[in-house]
Amino acid sequence: MMDHGKFKYEQARAAREAKKKQHQIQVKEVKFRPGIEEHDYEFKLRHARRFLEEGNKVRLTMMFRGRQITHSELGLEVLKRVQEDLSDLGKVEAAPGFEGRVMFMVMAPLKVK
Repeated sequence: MMDHGKFKYEQARAAREAKKKQHQIQVKEVKFRPGIEEHDYEFKLRHARRFLEEGNKVRLTMMFRGRQITHSELGLEVLKRVQEDLSDLGKVEAAPGFEGRVMFMVMAPLKVK
């Protein structure tokens, strides 16, 4: 014979403790442009690095304006460079793809904290 009230209380308590320890993964976004300068690139790369270290996914967005879309390979080069620079912290979850005038790529952290 067992006390059903005590059993339900223990279950609820265990569920509360488990909820405290779980980490909600968010998708953070960092926006780039094809002709990005070195300092701006490093600044945005630091943000993406911090997001991955916190255990969040990072959506890297490459925005094209006007006729820049005709040279989409320049944007792809920037995204590949970001991928190489962040390879120690994350892996590519969604390869670079287009949505209208925007190219995007999603990176996920290697290990979740």
